[in-house]
Amino acid sequence: MHGWIILDKPLGLGSTQGVSAVKRALRQGGYGKAKVGHGGTLDPLATGVLPIAVGEATKLAGRLLDGDKVYAFTIRFGETTATLDAEGSVIATSDVRPTGAALEAVLSQFTGPIDQLPPAYSALKVDGQRAYDLARAGEEVVLATRKVTIHSLRTSPERGGEPSARADGGGVVPGAPLVAAPPPLADASGPPPRAGEDLEETTLVAHVSKGTYIRSLARDIAAALGTVGHVTMLRRVKAGPFDLTRAISLDKLAELGQARALEQALLPLRAGLDDIPALILDPDQAGALRQGRVLAGIASPDGAAFAMLDDTPVALVDVLGGEVRVVRGFNLPMSKEES
Repeated sequence: MHGWIILDKPLGLGSTQGVSAVKRALRQGGYGKAKVGHGGTLDPLATGVLPIAVGEATKLAGRLLDGDKVYAFTIRFGETTATLDAEGSVIATSDVRPTGAALEAVLSQFTGPIDQLPPAYSALKVDGQRAYDLARAGEEVVLATRKVTIHSLRTSPERGGEPSARADGGGVVPGAPLVAAPPPLADASGPPPRAGEDLEETTLVAHVSKGTYIRSLARDIAAALGTVGHVTMLRRVKAGPFDLTRAISLDKLAELGQARALEQALLPLRAGLDDIPALILDPDQAGALRQGRVLAGIASPDGAAFAMLDDTPVALVDVLGGEVRVVRGFNLPMSKEES
């Protein structure tokens, strides 16, 4: 078992609990011990894509931390909380409600490279302590702004930012679009707002870089509209190369584990590297890389590559000037030709 299981994480479940659920399913299915890890923390109050790496795929989990993410999120205007989400106590209110036109007008301010102040209730460290621990203890938390990139930001016509139809495994129907089309706004929650009508809440879809805090983004959008707001719904619809089309529910995970059929949900190890080109090796070259040797005279563009022998992943490599060096090697069974 080497590859990826993509969970559609439910509300209230922590990422480490998701890892534990996969370990439990592996045990129930009699698959033996395997390394299991997640490809990026997803808060308990968020739902959606949680990639779980199994076996040799755990060597690639760190790459997902640096990857882009796509989130759907709902901002409720008029109240803000200590945590900037629905869990915290209300600390400020406003009678101002923005119009749909005003909302559309400010979104461009938050697209592209921006400076963002992380929320006080975050896992960032201040003098060796987690910011959320200090905030919960009533201490003032002072964090530095950070540069992040919002690749795109738009209103979503459906709460959750995705089609409501779901496959049996807990994801959206294969082949359906990942996120719904741009405005008109809010089919799923009644008629769209009339011109000039004030919004109590809005659902947006954001494609963001590593390190972006959606709660901070919601706070800043509300401030730009002359009001306050907080996040009431947060759903990750894509993490790196993984989206909801292959995600499964916890119930489906348990069902497959008991049926000893987890292979049905397992994506190949290379699925986590579909953004980089493959480098096809012959048996001698694969054997050299497995021994940690440098290949020379390889006609391949510079940059990262996924070295393969037939269908067997050999290593994540770096190519520079015709030389190939191993970044992460995979301990997978050799083919008959190589052995």
